Amino acid sequence: MVTWFGLPGRVGTAADTSVDLDGRAVLPGWVDSHTQMIFTPDRVENLTARLSSERSTVEVQTTVDATRAAGDPELLAVAGRHRREMLNGGTTCANTMTGYGPTVRDQARAAATAQAAGFDDITFLAAHTVPPEYARDPDGYLDLVCGPMLDAVAPLVRWIDVACDAAFDSAQLRRVLAAGQRNGLGLRVHGVQDVTGQGVLIAVDTGAAAIAHCGQLSDADIAALVGSETVATLLPARDPTTGQPPANGRSLIDAGVRIALASGCDPHSRHTSSMTAIIALAVHLCGLTPAEAVHAATAGGARALRRDDVGSLTVGARANLHVLDAPSHTNLADRPGTPLTHAVYRNGTRMA
Repeated sequence: MVTWFGLPGRVGTAADTSVDLDGRAVLPGWVDSHTQMIFTPDRVENLTARLSSERSTVEVQTTVDATRAAGDPELLAVAGRHRREMLNGGTTCANTMTGYGPTVRDQARAAATAQAAGFDDITFLAAHTVPPEYARDPDGYLDLVCGPMLDAVAPLVRWIDVACDAAFDSAQLRRVLAAGQRNGLGLRVHGVQDVTGQGVLIAVDTGAAAIAHCGQLSDADIAALVGSETVATLLPARDPTTGQPPANGRSLIDAGVRIALASGCDPHSRHTSSMTAIIALAVHLCGLTPAEAVHAATAGGARALRRDDVGSLTVGARANLHVLDAPSHTNLADRPGTPLTHAVYRNGTRMA
């Protein structure tokens, strides 16, 4: 825990040990509030499909099938490796989703795997697509999601999420969120390809902590977000890989919208968990200043997870630190692609 913070030479409390970082910049550890990391195997062929414009629901189904076929040790090994990669890059707090698997067993196993792999927050996301066996009965699938699935995962997760794409209408999305809320879960929303046109409205109306995939928001969406408690989560690594224009982070900040930056790492559209890369993309593509980008990737991510113990170097917060091998946070944007992590501390212990 952080017990004191201030200028050099004015240490307020005695310390058993001290570390001279030789003028390096010290930031809060990254808070990555939006990932989907419980899958196997790593699907490198997905990039080829995307580049050849072949991406489809078949690609997602391939990952679902492979993840369901994997044994528990394999699934945990992949998730654990991804979490270690994130930590080595300065991500000291991360949220991930259950994602791939339309059965009670799949969802419960994904949640348990995320917990064992060391993810700090876990989100139940089953209302993303309708599995083939329920193609003609989406409400029947939601009976499963809001009933046995939710009962199985609720003790292991903190959040419930829904995806506002073609699979479900607004009433169905609200039904899932209401079921999660009744079970004590916080609410999150995927904007994705929001064919309902009501993703932001649903998020704000229900008091969701965050809505992700905020690449293309209307003026009405922005107006709804201003003054709300819902954080608009930007995923700068997603846009170049899906052919979408980058999110206009500058307009959101200028309007007064609370934003977060997240990697959005998944095996399909942006398979990177590097928040350092996300900072550079947010500056060069989304119009943020380096300071705004760092804030959105730390305090913004914490707000998107409604946590006050991470994302800042303040008294009482966890001693989660990302020490740069550079004198300033500005170097993150000025030197994209350059390894700039000198050390990572989690709860006061050096991890990398």
